[in-house]
Amino acid sequence: MKTQFDILRKSRELILKELEGLTLEQIHIIPTGFKNNIAWNVAHIVVTQQALNYKLSGLNCLCPDDLIEAYKKGTSPTKTFTEEEFDEVKDLLVGLPDTLEEDYNAGIFENYSDYPTSTGFVIKSIDSAIVFNNFHEGIHYGIIRSIKKFL
Repeated sequence: MKTQFDILRKSRELILKELEGLTLEQIHIIPTGFKNNIAWNVAHIVVTQQALNYKLSGLNCLCPDDLIEAYKKGTSPTKTFTEEEFDEVKDLLVGLPDTLEEDYNAGIFENYSDYPTSTGFVIKSIDSAIVFNNFHEGIHYGIIRSIKKFL
């Protein structure tokens, strides 16, 4: 699993790199043909990882409940982050992979509720959830890069 945690950290490093030089206004633009913006995608990545790994394991998520509600699957952008709020999201983006790896190595993920994803794949374990989450983040990394081309 070490490789999966390394992939998770690398994908988030790449996402942060895509944010460099963008203004707060730019990350909230929804280009024609898109359903969301860069800010939504970044927050969605954070909350989805928490839901797939912690919530479905019967554990408390490590990010605020209001963030989860606003950016979970099926939501769309409804608010504009302040600079401070988005910095908090970026801090979670960077810090949570290390916490996940520590918690995984500590063996806290003892249970897992099967979860059928929108792709048709059914996640049945924490190991599968970690791998699937990396796939999910790759999709949103691509969306962020696509949105950026229209800014």
